[in-house]
Amino acid sequence: MSLPDGLRLRRAHPQDLDDVMWLEHASFPTDAWSASQMSGELYSPHGYYIVVETTEGGAPTIVGYAGLSSLAGNPVADVQTIAVAADRRGTGIGRVLFTELLDEARRRGVREVFLEVRADNPVAQAMYTGFGFERIAVRPRYYQPDGVDAWVMRAELSPAAPTPGVGPIGQETLDERD
Repeated sequence: MSLPDGLRLRRAHPQDLDDVMWLEHASFPTDAWSASQMSGELYSPHGYYIVVETTEGGAPTIVGYAGLSSLAGNPVADVQTIAVAADRRGTGIGRVLFTELLDEARRRGVREVFLEVRADNPVAQAMYTGFGFERIAVRPRYYQPDGVDAWVMRAELSPAAPTPGVGPIGQETLDERD
């Protein structure tokens, strides 16, 4: 799956914090992460954060972001977050972001990926199920202050098959996919 014209996928940088936080608060008004939490994620050596930004019409604008966390050598990873601007939902950006997170997990040798999703978000649940995730538990009242349950979902990943010319975001090989 590719992005619509006028958008590009790239690694997130700590300099993206303000733009990511704007989208964080717009997407999760009652339970947004703090700037210090997000900054810690962007600086973490265990994290892999990506953004989708506009490439036309002046200064780039971040319209989506996602993050993965996994310790080096650990066969388990967690999807930390994923958000797409409201006016861009339904265009495939979320799927592109999620696909890249899973690809990075495979590159890291991860065999299992976990995530939490709001019990009242059937659109996200359907996307994750479409990627092979299964609900394995419920965390009651996980999302505060709303008191909404979280579904804990899990998927097993097959090992990455080496693909010539394709590498992680930020390397020159990505240009072939832009």
